[in-house]
Amino acid sequence: MEYMTVSEVSRVFEVSTRMLRYYEKKGLIQSSKKEDYAYRIYDENAVRRLQLIIVMRKLRVPLKQILLMMEQEKSAAALEILKENLNELEEEAAALEVIRNILKSFIEGLSDSIHLKNCLDVLDNQELLTLSRTLCLSKHKLKEEPTMKELNEASEVLENKMDARIVLLPPYTVAAYHFIGESPEETAGDVMDQFVQESKLYERKPDARMFGFNHPNPSDSREHYGYEIWITIPDDMEIPDKLIKKSFAGGLYAAHTIDFPNFHEWKTLAKWVEENEKYDANYSELGEEIMGGYLEEHLNWVYSSHLRWPENGIDGKLDLLLPIKLKE
Repeated sequence: MEYMTVSEVSRVFEVSTRMLRYYEKKGLIQSSKKEDYAYRIYDENAVRRLQLIIVMRKLRVPLKQILLMMEQEKSAAALEILKENLNELEEEAAALEVIRNILKSFIEGLSDSIHLKNCLDVLDNQELLTLSRTLCLSKHKLKEEPTMKELNEASEVLENKMDARIVLLPPYTVAAYHFIGESPEETAGDVMDQFVQESKLYERKPDARMFGFNHPNPSDSREHYGYEIWITIPDDMEIPDKLIKKSFAGGLYAAHTIDFPNFHEWKTLAKWVEENEKYDANYSELGEEIMGGYLEEHLNWVYSSHLRWPENGIDGKLDLLLPIKLKE
């Protein structure tokens, strides 16, 4: 049986090590330690499960349903799950078909009456009402044998429907903790979780926020990468010795909200900034050492920690924050 290291799997399948650990935490895949071997490894079965996860995610199947498919010994459960997802997609496709046909009708009307001064003259209200009632809700038809290339292209088109917004972060005083080693996000998160609960930070600062970033970024040249967490605190607050008090200058950012752990959408946000007519990226001079100045804000994190993480109580949402500046 062939084995692959975490770094090899991450590189070959273009999946972050952070996402791999998340899949492990959810019970979707499992790595192991081989005797006299420094790195964690995946066996053939784990790699096959990962391949299935990647395909199912591109087909927009939720992780909870993927796990259910893997836990069932018979394929009947997987069949029902896929049928359910197909029905939802067909409803969405039918709705998009209605919008497509209406837009097509408007285009045809404007093309035939280009001399009109007002687009409202193309179709009166009665015509619009009739049009909306008579459009057929055609079902979306998938190709019988779609290739992996076609699947990747379709997935990329959907992921590139970026909804970004511009935010201005004010200056903050933050409590910071930095860790380099295995599972750095979880280790740093546990330290900060303890700090929030023991200090009763939420009671002193209900608007406290949590930001994180790679420090340094993952690399094939190093065994471990790091993660640093900042939590905003009152200026005069005393913090434990293992934490460092820092000043964050704030700044302008392009923001995009994701569901954990869809960190691959960083790439789409960067593309959105690159193509923006008003803003340029404003990357940190430290570059990859601190993730280029990118920040990940874990929404409602301090509040969730204060409540000691109630089950099904807080959605796992993050804001991806890319530093920007006005074009010169």
